[in-house]
Amino acid sequence: MQIYLQYMHPFVIYGVPFLFFALFLLKRLSITPPKNMPPSPPKLPFLGNLHQLGFYPHRSLCSLAQRHGPLMLLHFGSRPALIASSADTAREIMKSHDVIFSNRPKQSITDRLLYDGKDVSTAPYGEYWRQMRSICVLQLLSNKRVQSFRAVREEEVALFMEKIRDQSCSLSLPVNLGEMLVSLTNDIICRVAFGRKYSEGEDGNKFGQLLGEFMKLLGSINVGDFIPWLTWVNRINGIDARVEKVYKEFDQFLAGMVEEHKTQSRINMESWKYTTSG
Repeated sequence: MQIYLQYMHPFVIYGVPFLFFALFLLKRLSITPPKNMPPSPPKLPFLGNLHQLGFYPHRSLCSLAQRHGPLMLLHFGSRPALIASSADTAREIMKSHDVIFSNRPKQSITDRLLYDGKDVSTAPYGEYWRQMRSICVLQLLSNKRVQSFRAVREEEVALFMEKIRDQSCSLSLPVNLGEMLVSLTNDIICRVAFGRKYSEGEDGNKFGQLLGEFMKLLGSINVGDFIPWLTWVNRINGIDARVEKVYKEFDQFLAGMVEEHKTQSRINMESWKYTTSG
């Protein structure tokens, strides 16, 4: 038995890994490459073409398109991505093959912050998305509905112009139009959706910080979405904790808004009943 184990030991060490490697090569060689695939630059194992994006992805993609054409296939980790770099190619995709490319890729951060992808901008194409789109078009984006909030837009734009005038006249520093435009957009959306804006006072500061963190997380990259076996990285760098914190705070904020609207509706209904009965 000892002699058997003595000869078995080197086989386990060298033979089993060699066997797995041979099976891996056999599988790769036996796979028939897909036909009519777009050109693709060479990729690295596990990373794919992520290393070729650099700090300025739009410039990197433009450079790759100049070498490989207006339609190319990249791999971001384990995820294939079709890159269209010309108007004609993009038009062909969006008009002729719109149903095929209608879904957005699943992203863990977006799914968590937007209630498991239930938002109309992230929901998968299907019956639920069609119903949500119908609600948005009829209740929010119809001509009648948009015109009903014209006074809100005009008032906020007038205040926006006054702020620019006051700051440009009283301060020698340049006016930060970027921040002011973001504030203008948020004020209009909040007044339309919630009936009041959250850009002033203590509540406004808290909401602004929460919204800023929310947008930062939506724009952040979760390496686990592209390389699944690196999902644990977000637990180490604190991304998962930040996402959970913002999700709970935003959920509490929205729940408070819903409860506030319910309370106001009950008050209005009771006032209407009292008026009609009197």
